[in-house]
Order: sequence, then structure tokens, then C-alpha cells
Amino acid sequence: MTDTKPLAGHVALVTGASRGLGYAIALKLAEAGAEIIATARTQAGLEELDDAIKAMGGKATLVPLDLNSPDGIEKLAEAVAGRWKKLDIMVANAGVLGNLTPAAQIPSKVWNEVLATNLIAPARMIRAFEGLLKASDAGRAVFMTSGVGSRRAKAYWAAYGASKAGLDNLVQSWAIELTDTPLRANLLDPGATRTRMRAKAAPGEDPDTLPTPDEIAPKVVELCLPSETRNGEIVSAQG
Repeated sequence: MTDTKPLAGHVALVTGASRGLGYAIALKLAEAGAEIIATARTQAGLEELDDAIKAMGGKATLVPLDLNSPDGIEKLAEAVAGRWKKLDIMVANAGVLGNLTPAAQIPSKVWNEVLATNLIAPARMIRAFEGLLKASDAGRAVFMTSGVGSRRAKAYWAAYGASKAGLDNLVQSWAIELTDTPLRANLLDPGATRTRMRAKAAPGEDPDTLPTPDEIAPKVVELCLPSETRNGEIVSAQG
């Protein structure tokens, strides 16, 4: 293992990896030497990622997956166990915005989708992959959160904010349970970033004023390093 490839020999799972921040995170982890397991619902985006990782001499396994399918996460864990026997890095990046609308007008369909994707899927990932992460010498789990949660509620963001507030509590509770193990779990708040989700949330905003996913992704890689000691923290990528 060298300083330029600090994650050589490590296996990293990244959800929502077909575009935006997930795509950038997968690339940066691959640059650091990790073998990537990339999941997303969009096959074409995953294939582009695969080409980019192979171009840099890296390795990737593509897994088209809807995280809200009844047993997709659990079957993926079984496949990872069968092939690698461990998982060194898990980045739960996939998320949905839902509708920015008054809380009293949010239909149950939106609530179900937002909570299932942003909160329940990460909870299922914790259950499915904890054993594999503990089988690593330095398991690292990173979850993408938002300031629009328990720390700073905003009007019209009730569904998304509630899902992220729940995620914060979930991960921090899990992290306390991991105190006496080598496994570390943290949350990263990327802040306003030039992504498709941000464009939907703030259509009048000039995207050129925002950092790109490529600028945010190295902050995630830092939390995935074997030398990382933080646990249960909400880390801001922009200060």
C-alpha cells in the first residue's frame, strides 16, 4: 500500500453512483486504489462510471439496483459475502428530494418514497452489511446527510428534512454501538453542490456559484481512510 493508493486492496460500495456526487465519490475512491461496487437504478450512468474507472486502471462491479426493492440490499450483501468475504467501505449516497411543499400537503406516496430511500434503505444497509464491515481491519461507513434536518429545519422541506434528521440519529446511535470495534460510521453534509437534485431544489440558483461533486468527493474519501478516527460525527464538506 502506498501513499498515492491508500485504499489499495479495499472494497468500496457506493450507492447512487450513476451520476452527481455518487459518481464522483466512486471515481475518487477508485483513484485511491479501492475496488468499487457501484449501485444505481440507471444502467447507462453505471456503464460510464465503469469506463472511467477502467481508464484509470481500476476495477468496478456494476449492480443495477433499486434500493427500495423488497430484498435487493440483502441479496447484494449475500453476493458481497460470497465474493469478497468482507466490505471495507460503504458509502450510502443515494437519496431523493421529494416535493418541496407545505407539510400539510405532502401525499403519503411522497412520504413513503422519501423515507424509504433516505432513511429505511440506509437502515437496511446497516443491518445487511455490518458483519461484512466488521470483517474488515478498518471498516468505514459514510452516509450523506443535509443541514436541512435536525440542525436547521426549513419551511417546505418537511419530508426531506425529516428523513435526514432520522438518518442523523440512526447513524449516530449505530456509531455509539461501534465504539469498541474498528468500524467507524460518520455522516457528511456536502452543503449546496452542483447536482441535479440541487437544481430541482433551487431552480433560480446560479450553478456556477456552487462547488462541483468532484470538489466535494475528496471529503468522503478522507472519512474512508484506515487512519480515520472520527466516529458518529456530522462532517461539513464546506467548512
